[in-house]
Amino acid sequence: MWEFLVQEGVLDAARMARLLADEHGLPLVDLRSAKVPNYALAVLPRESAERYGVLPLERERAALRIAISDPLDFEAIDGVGQVTGLAIEPSVAPAAEIREAIQRHYGVTATGGGPSDAVAAPGATGGQGGGEAAITEDEAPVIRLVEAILRHAVGRRASDVHFEPVAGRFRVRYRIDGILQAGEDPPVHLQRAVVSRLKIMANMSIAEKRLPQDGRARIHVEGRTLDLRVSSLPTVHGESVVARVLEQEKLRLGLAELGLQADDQLMFERLLALPDGLVLVTGPTGSGKTTTLYGCLHHLNHPDRKIITVEEPVEYQLAGINQVPVRVDVGLTFAAALRAMLRQAPNIIMVGEIRDRDTAEIAFHAALTGHLVLSTLHTNDAPGAITRLVDIGVKPFLVASAVRAVVAQRLVRRLCRHCARPVAPTPAEAGALWADRGVADLRLRRSVGCPFCEGTGYRGRLGIFEILTVDEAMQRLIHQGAGIATLRGHARALGMSTLREDGVRKARAGLTTLEEVMAVTVADAN
Repeated sequence: MWEFLVQEGVLDAARMARLLADEHGLPLVDLRSAKVPNYALAVLPRESAERYGVLPLERERAALRIAISDPLDFEAIDGVGQVTGLAIEPSVAPAAEIREAIQRHYGVTATGGGPSDAVAAPGATGGQGGGEAAITEDEAPVIRLVEAILRHAVGRRASDVHFEPVAGRFRVRYRIDGILQAGEDPPVHLQRAVVSRLKIMANMSIAEKRLPQDGRARIHVEGRTLDLRVSSLPTVHGESVVARVLEQEKLRLGLAELGLQADDQLMFERLLALPDGLVLVTGPTGSGKTTTLYGCLHHLNHPDRKIITVEEPVEYQLAGINQVPVRVDVGLTFAAALRAMLRQAPNIIMVGEIRDRDTAEIAFHAALTGHLVLSTLHTNDAPGAITRLVDIGVKPFLVASAVRAVVAQRLVRRLCRHCARPVAPTPAEAGALWADRGVADLRLRRSVGCPFCEGTGYRGRLGIFEILTVDEAMQRLIHQGAGIATLRGHARALGMSTLREDGVRKARAGLTTLEEVMAVTVADAN
């Protein structure tokens, strides 16, 4: 309201600021001559200063003095307090002077958009060795605490960072090679400030605490640019936030790096060379389906091909590929995007996930009219994808005609190459893994733990796969409505290795352990 009166010429900006300061008993500050110390600017990132229209002036212990044009803007004051974790003491200045001062002071003291727009290199905040920096409220502002946590996560190769409010604690955990590992918990009284900082980084509303939100952020660590996919979820004890680390280097994975054996890789390459049809990748959430699809796109991405993807969300941006993000709020669903994509004359289409009948039918139509279609489905194994498609309403004859192959996959942890040692399988392992097939005579490998793998015995992950291909006999079985057991039997007769069998092959090769394989697969039916 005050800004409107000034813009309409009803009141002079300087006079309005003086009236507001007098009315609320607050200091009036002249930003044209004020000197702002760098340590005050470092407390509040530039994007927050611009978002809330404030300028930090002075920090004294647990308090931060700011300049603000409207002292009744409690949302801005509360937001700055949550970002910094400090008590806010407002002063008054005209809005135009604040905007000019933000440009002047942040432009002088920082490069790249502000003193805190990137994660610093290790050691910049006084961390101890390779361990997690022990940062308290008195030692550094909340922004540096969040940066230290994210920097530590990247250093440990974490795929996700979980900020979880639980009874009496504000817990931080890192998912490393698929396993959650505990980090150092921030002080519980900084919970709201840390959550607000993460939401601001991801361009999410800090005022909305009742509904889930999603956003994206970009950070810089040791010369690398990383994207974060951030999600918040209201819980009983406050908002839980998960930041997923998306690293562009993972996009350069070829088919071999996915963990495919030589024969499976050749089969995969033959499937991707087909001019049309549908190739499905299946598995539960977190089984590496997206990484496999991006590996396929990397293999297929050539200047003479037009590739379009529709994804929710677009996790990685791929050079030379047209990527369409789903926007349900404006009516851009998977099905709507697919219909539009077909008018763009693509050679290859990637659908992030087939969820419903409409999406499935359009994808099948594309696969039958000269397009190679790649997509994912949530099923436990490859034969289950066939029956799942029929269950969601796709006609069996369409499934039989369009599907070229189904690839089921899981992820297992890769043995540390520095500390793996040969061992014999235990009797329990031999009994569980078909001793009559030679596993009992097998020399396996286990890791004892070393600094390279942080004592876990594992470093990195690889996929295990089962690949079901559709021949004429399989097409007849699908058309007749055959069950999973019949489809699996025919696929086995064609030479399909099950997930567990592929895992055992990789344990034989010393790439993983039988414990890992048994943990993510079920015993095969006789």
